[in-house]
Amino acid sequence: MLGVFERLALDAGREVMRVFHEGCAVDSKSDSSPVTEADRESEKIILAGLRAAYPHIPCVAEEEVAAGVATPDLDNAFFLIDPLDGTKEFVNRRTDFTVNIALIRHGVPEVGVVFAPCTGRFFSGRPGKAEMLEIDGEFHITGRQPIAVRAGGMPLAVVASRSHNTPETDAFIRDLGTADIVSVGSSLKFCLVAAAEADVYPRFGRTMEWDTAAGDAVLRAAGGMTRTLDGQPLVYGKRNQAGDSDFANPHFIATGKRATVNLPP
Repeated sequence: MLGVFERLALDAGREVMRVFHEGCAVDSKSDSSPVTEADRESEKIILAGLRAAYPHIPCVAEEEVAAGVATPDLDNAFFLIDPLDGTKEFVNRRTDFTVNIALIRHGVPEVGVVFAPCTGRFFSGRPGKAEMLEIDGEFHITGRQPIAVRAGGMPLAVVASRSHNTPETDAFIRDLGTADIVSVGSSLKFCLVAAAEADVYPRFGRTMEWDTAAGDAVLRAAGGMTRTLDGQPLVYGKRNQAGDSDFANPHFIATGKRATVNLPP
């Protein structure tokens, strides 16, 4: 399955970069977030591949949900797809947008890939094994390197959102005391913690499950964890939530090995 994910992410990334170089119109969805041809074409590639390879596993994909496509019954396993995480980065000609595919089993992100086609950074994870892949200019995998989270020292390296920072995030970082700040967009924030390039990723803004699942799968495969503010692991497949939409996440904090932090009250 991980091989299928990797191939589809590369194919989708190639299409994303075609649109990136050619340019495209930017539309607005009902929640006022941007969407482009790159989002739509990437999702078509991924969904076609997953549904051909695994017709028995339902798919939850960002643009289908936004278009009002009914979400199927999920049972114990389903795919979560964000075909272009970091659309704002894409539109603003930044480089840290990603293609994301994840398998959720019993509420846990079990297998995932995160591919940043503009920079070639590619991360994959399955239970007990996380890797950083080397990609050539033709979108071929040329090498693999195991990755694992590091023991958090002082100062902690905190990765923060480039486009979605909040006062709560700023307050959390201040409460850590001495901290180095790494600003990056999209699901790469999880991957920097997974690859021992950062220690903590706090998120006190709104996210959806497709935003986080693939990166969270890589992080957990590398030995880290994503927890909600009550200290419990972030779970997936949340539906019929009181006061919030299906698949919406609460605030969370992703950490590497022994990067202990005090959770806000």
